[in-house]
Amino acid sequence: MRLTDEQWAILAPLLPPPEKQTRRGRPRRADKELLEGILWVLRTGAQWERLPRPDYPPKSTCFERFQEWNERGVFPNVLGQLYELLEEQELLDLREAFIDGTFSAAKKGARRFGPTKKGKGTKIMLMVDASGTPLAVHTDSASPGEVTLVHATLDASFGMDFPRRLIGDKAYDSDPLDAELAALGVEMIAPNRKNRKQKTQDGRPLRRYKRRWKVERTIAWLQSFRRVRTRDERKAQNFLGFVQLACILILLRQISG
Repeated sequence: MRLTDEQWAILAPLLPPPEKQTRRGRPRRADKELLEGILWVLRTGAQWERLPRPDYPPKSTCFERFQEWNERGVFPNVLGQLYELLEEQELLDLREAFIDGTFSAAKKGARRFGPTKKGKGTKIMLMVDASGTPLAVHTDSASPGEVTLVHATLDASFGMDFPRRLIGDKAYDSDPLDAELAALGVEMIAPNRKNRKQKTQDGRPLRRYKRRWKVERTIAWLQSFRRVRTRDERKAQNFLGFVQLACILILLRQISG
């Protein structure tokens, strides 16, 4: 996992300086080499102690920098700034947005996870624009239904206004959700469940539903990062940090072409 010069030129100004400057001790390691070590863990899903030396810095240094950035809220801040760059370059298509959730199995000892038919794990909620670019990401226990996590996902957006249309699968067919989103100026488009007596969707809006594969494609990209596909972190915030970092890579690649 090596960043190109173009990608680093975009990302470097978005990373904050250290909170404390000191002349004692060893010089602070460069952000780029530590970030690439963190990205190696993200991609491979390996334990920190597996970081190959001397290709990458020591495991403890990489982990400490990851913890520092995560605790300071660096990743969501970077996502917000990348979102603004995409908007400036007119690379976002906000005519509609797609939402879906995916499951990440949690290993023993993880916090804030829930049991499902697939086993114990964490749910990743993702919202993307009309072209599949991530707009929001939220993680939660796997137990609650996706329909109950829509508001939290909207609140976790990278800086966008609410979309005019939000498209999901049958899991989002809910009269209360439709009413709540309508009050926010958002039209929820989802196929009706089989057991619904009174249909609320006709064929015309549901034509947009055929493009829902775009959010499924982006989820597949996220799951290509093994640290996202299987949750190895005990702390929920650390797992969310890895998911946000994967989204950062997706946005970076779109900006840099």
